[in-house]
Amino acid sequence: MVDGYTALSPWVIGFSVFYLVPVLATFYLSFTQWTLVGEAQWVGIENYRRMFTEDPLFLDAARATVLFVLFSLPAKLALGLALALLLNLKLPGMNFFRTVFFLPAVISGVAVSLMWVWFLQPDTGVVNTLLRYVGIAGPHWFWDADWALFSVALMSIWKVGGAAIIYLAGLQNIPAQLYEAASMDGANSWQKFRRITLPLLTPTLFFQLIIEMIDAFKIFTEAVVITKGGPLNQTYFFLYYFYEEAFTNFNMGYASALAIFLLTVIMTSTALAKWWANKWVYYGDQN
Repeated sequence: MVDGYTALSPWVIGFSVFYLVPVLATFYLSFTQWTLVGEAQWVGIENYRRMFTEDPLFLDAARATVLFVLFSLPAKLALGLALALLLNLKLPGMNFFRTVFFLPAVISGVAVSLMWVWFLQPDTGVVNTLLRYVGIAGPHWFWDADWALFSVALMSIWKVGGAAIIYLAGLQNIPAQLYEAASMDGANSWQKFRRITLPLLTPTLFFQLIIEMIDAFKIFTEAVVITKGGPLNQTYFFLYYFYEEAFTNFNMGYASALAIFLLTVIMTSTALAKWWANKWVYYGDQN
């Protein structure tokens, strides 16, 4: 028993120091006014009252973040699955393509953001230059209030290769004899996908749904590097809002309240996704 607790102690200490204590401290600070100088002054629910009733930036940040989640999440889930199906084909050189498509998932977010700025420059960017060759006047992308949010969502799809590798692992875990039996029964490719691949892949789909949803709610780097929350607050994402309040305005109490609100939204969304998953996720040991 002692050896077991000894083995667990590094994880318990790490979790307590780097997760539990910061969350509890953030929760306490959300009820205070503190500027990193002096002692925190208890103000009760004032930060939350201001957030919900007085601060227009809160609504801008919430709207931009929710729209980004709605734009990017379905696209990344669907395209990741489609790419995984292609990477699962038995073709020469497939290991090379799997590596190539996975690489964007491990490249620095700052480097990727700067690359996309170059791609989507209105006048000299690669995308608009190619569009001009076919007679299309490309938009101003990040610098246009009507296109900025869509541009960031489009940019986020760049990392879809990471999701595809997870899907690929799920696909390769499906027994081949199921497809052989379906072929003997005369099933076509769509029927195999609909009746075998998709049901047996639902645990992987659910895992990706949770991971990608949390990642979408935490959108931050693109706003800092590219848009600075603009134009017209169209990309003023919630985590960027928190960053501005905490490290530009040094309003740590209010920033802590924003962090607790975002944590609550993510936890609630995850709980709802788990409840919904009970209706469509199939596990092999189910009767």
